[in-house]
Amino acid sequence: MMPSRREFLGFGGGTLAALLVPRRSVAAPVAVIEMRGTARGERIWFSPQGLAVAAGTTIRFINRDPGNSHTATAYHPSLYGRMRRIPEAVTPWDSDFLLPGDMFEIKLSVPGVYDYYCIPHEMGGMVGRFVVGQPDDPGWEGPAADTGDVMPEALAALPSVEDILANGRVERKPAA
Repeated sequence: MMPSRREFLGFGGGTLAALLVPRRSVAAPVAVIEMRGTARGERIWFSPQGLAVAAGTTIRFINRDPGNSHTATAYHPSLYGRMRRIPEAVTPWDSDFLLPGDMFEIKLSVPGVYDYYCIPHEMGGMVGRFVVGQPDDPGWEGPAADTGDVMPEALAALPSVEDILANGRVERKPAA
C-alpha cells in the first residue's frame, strides 16, 4: 500500500526535512601564534608570548618573519635532552624549521603550563608560554620548578602565569 501525500508529509517528509536541515558543527577553538622578527633580524619573538586557552584549543604557529626560519619546540627530555617544562601527560612537539609563511599546529588538551622555544633563537629570548585551563582544574600542572638548563635570557623573557591568567594574552615585543 502506497502512503498518501498527507501521510508522507506528516511522517516521512518531516524526517526527510530534518535530514536536509544543515547541522552546525562546533569546531574546537584555534589560536594563532606568530613568529616575528625585525627586518634585519636583530630581534625575534613569538606573538603573543603568553596565552591562556581552554583545554582542546588548537594552536597554529605561523612564521611571519620574512628573514628567518624558526621552530616551536617544547622543553622536553625527548627533544634535545631538555628538561620537561610541559605537563607530564603531554606528547612533546617540535615543528622543525618553519620557513617564512609556513605553519605548524598542535592541540592542547591537558590543563597546565606549557613552555616552548625557538631552537636557534632561545638565547635571544624567543620563548613562549601557554596556560591551559585554571590552577584548580583536575590534573593541573604548574610551571616547572627546575630551571637548570634554561638560559637566563629565556627565563627572564617568559611571562608569569599570573600575568597570562589576568590578561589572557601577553605581548612582549623586544624593545627597539
